[in-house]
Amino acid sequence: MAADSAPPRVLNVNVGVLGHIDSGKTALARALSTTGSTAAFDRAPQSRARGITLDLGFSCLRTALPPQLGPGPGELQFTLVDCPGHASLIRTIIGGAQIIDLMMLVIDVTKGMQTQSAECLVIGQIACQKMVVVLNKIDLLPEAKRQSAIEKMTKKMQKTLENTKFSGCPIVAVAAKPGGPEAPESENPLGVSELIEVLKSQAYLPSRDPSGHFLMAVDHCFSIKGQGTVMTGTILSGSVSLGDNVEIPALKVTKKVKSMQMFHTPVTYAMQGDRVGICVTQFDPKLLERGLICTPESLHTIHAAVISLKKIQYFRGALQTKAKFHITVGHETVMGRVMFFSPAPADFDEEIQENAFDFDRDYLYQEEYLSKDSKPSEENKENGQSEVQLPKQQWALLEFEKPVTCPKLCLVIGSKLDTDIHANTCRLAFHGVLLQGTEDKNYAETFLPKLKVYKQKHKEGQVERVIDDYSVIGRSLFKKETNIQIFVGLKVKLSTGEEGIIDGGFGQSGKFKIRIPGGLKPETKMLLSAASKKKSKAGKGDANKEDESSKNDSAQPVTITLLFKRYVFDTQKKMIQS
Repeated sequence: MAADSAPPRVLNVNVGVLGHIDSGKTALARALSTTGSTAAFDRAPQSRARGITLDLGFSCLRTALPPQLGPGPGELQFTLVDCPGHASLIRTIIGGAQIIDLMMLVIDVTKGMQTQSAECLVIGQIACQKMVVVLNKIDLLPEAKRQSAIEKMTKKMQKTLENTKFSGCPIVAVAAKPGGPEAPESENPLGVSELIEVLKSQAYLPSRDPSGHFLMAVDHCFSIKGQGTVMTGTILSGSVSLGDNVEIPALKVTKKVKSMQMFHTPVTYAMQGDRVGICVTQFDPKLLERGLICTPESLHTIHAAVISLKKIQYFRGALQTKAKFHITVGHETVMGRVMFFSPAPADFDEEIQENAFDFDRDYLYQEEYLSKDSKPSEENKENGQSEVQLPKQQWALLEFEKPVTCPKLCLVIGSKLDTDIHANTCRLAFHGVLLQGTEDKNYAETFLPKLKVYKQKHKEGQVERVIDDYSVIGRSLFKKETNIQIFVGLKVKLSTGEEGIIDGGFGQSGKFKIRIPGGLKPETKMLLSAASKKKSKAGKGDANKEDESSKNDSAQPVTITLLFKRYVFDTQKKMIQS
């Protein structure tokens, strides 16, 4: 019985409003909204002056619960997250993307897809399950040709979305603010009530989990005299109740929750996906304009991390090891250097390990992220493989220029935000999941040596002459100044099939002695003595004859191959042979 008397549940669905600058996103959010929250509609004075959105704006639209979301009384609340379209603000969008259940991609019907619309589409594919495309500004099309222009753009958008996970998504034509920003308020928007019906049909019950640590993305902070400081935002995970302690990691303080509101209604409890204002004991709101609050001690501040990742298909160019990217983790964007690595070649086809990383395994260092466009390695070429073998999973080590605070297993996006914003290229390079971070400032000594990433080393030399049945002298494998002592005991292989062991240096010029435990094959000895006879003959004649002799020399030199692994983070630089 008690369950029936509970107040009707408000189901909250977060709708991201994304699109290119000037496509009319804010006007659309305004036309859709019934209630503005504190952070709604360009509260920043500089954005009001410039007429563009500088921050995530939030507002909400309430409507009756549609039948597909279950029987009984209740309201469906769409929280509209108006994301900035301005290119330099993409880090803000990425911060907002992690709380979006449904995305509205706003396209200026007179311009079609533009650079940032494509980037928004990429972010949607990473962070979001469903999308509605809104063709805005249809009032700018001459009425006689309006319908055919809308149909043409609709077909174009369907084609663009064909190979994405949003293939076949609804496309709705509207004019959010007919006549443009200067038009009188009496002008009614076109198509907005149809859009609301489409949004209702697309609404779903997002999976919400109240367990786990409380984590909230704060997007606005202000103080109320005599009450305290209010932080508004969206709960990313867990739940919060009146009287709970919450930590503000950026300020290194813990505060008690005094009161909470959801869109001007007081509440005692809120959970993942809810948009809420939390009032705590007073602190200076200027210190926290945006950021994260959480269960005390549940976030970690890390200097480096291992992530699993995928390249974004629209990014042009290779992802090179040692390159620097803008790395967005949680709500922060910092510069970071990357090093890519893959499973050892024998494990390329192993199934993907979700959300876990095994420090006990060996990994192969890669000069770049392996993709269809990568060039085959020397080893592959030698084995006659012109195609690059692609592993099912790849990882990267990220080293941050300054530490970042974030939850475990959070979304990571790497981008090149310094690319010219007018260049028509996607600046988002890769996305992934943070698997393991290190809080130790001295991680190079403590964390990195645990990471067993190796480089495969391949050296080649030649047999110069035979000493006896069980030993030969080799050359051209080492430089004159190389300390051959450190290579003593390593196994080598001759091109004729014998296996040998490096026994020590020979003379001063980088030559060395090889012991052949199984003995030289008779045909190898013949080959080598034939080669040395030719050499000594040529040596007696003049120089021209020597050239002639080497041209006619059908005896192939016997090559020596030395293969070993060296772990990138091994301070002793040991050479390892399996």
